[in-house]
Amino acid sequence: MSVGRGEFVAVVGPTGCGKSTTLSLITGLARPSSGIVQVMGKPVAGIDPRIGFVFQHDAVFPWRSVLYNVAAGPLFRGESRQVAFQKAREWVSRVGLAGFENHYPHQLSGGMRKRVALAQTFINQPEILLMDEPFSALDVQTRILMQDELLKLWSNLGASVVFVTHDLEEAIALADRVYVLSSGPGTVKSVYTVNLPRPRIISEVRFQPTFVELSRRIWMDLRQEVEAGFNRAAEVSAVGGRL
Repeated sequence: MSVGRGEFVAVVGPTGCGKSTTLSLITGLARPSSGIVQVMGKPVAGIDPRIGFVFQHDAVFPWRSVLYNVAAGPLFRGESRQVAFQKAREWVSRVGLAGFENHYPHQLSGGMRKRVALAQTFINQPEILLMDEPFSALDVQTRILMQDELLKLWSNLGASVVFVTHDLEEAIALADRVYVLSSGPGTVKSVYTVNLPRPRIISEVRFQPTFVELSRRIWMDLRQEVEAGFNRAAEVSAVGGRL
């Protein structure tokens, strides 16, 4: 698997195939049992400040305001409070939360908290952005809005993105390429290039013939792996039941 500079790559595969583990390997939070993981042409040797991570669940500080949550990165890097909070105000506004600077996470909707998480990450200007099913807990309407928001922010930043998702349509709508992983052990089964023009509007791109055909082809590939994983789990369960 390789990701080019400024490229948006999505990773799909059956549950338990190693999608999230792949992100952990890139960040240096896990070490490969074999092979090499390289970032910017060099082997991963630990946590890299050039990498940003957006998690599936909220990673905001519940006891801090929206503004402080967004300013946390610059403050941690040693920037002055004046500079850090000025940057934070700009990013809060960019993600559509102007007026909510002094609110706390429990006072926000799920979509608003996810906007805080995006601002938290993008304020650090990461060169590589890793996203682990960041929108899976949102309702359909909010998810589409957040996908559009992500594409706008990414187009301005130009970071390389690795986006893990269970949603095949989300993968196609967002990415330049889609990697399909096998059911286990997790290896790359196939790679699909998404030949859809940018900029993209998520609610419109799903109806394009290219999108529909890609969705059909990738699902045929992915379905085989999902069924293989299900059958393997059933066999293990049956063996366990006989012991």
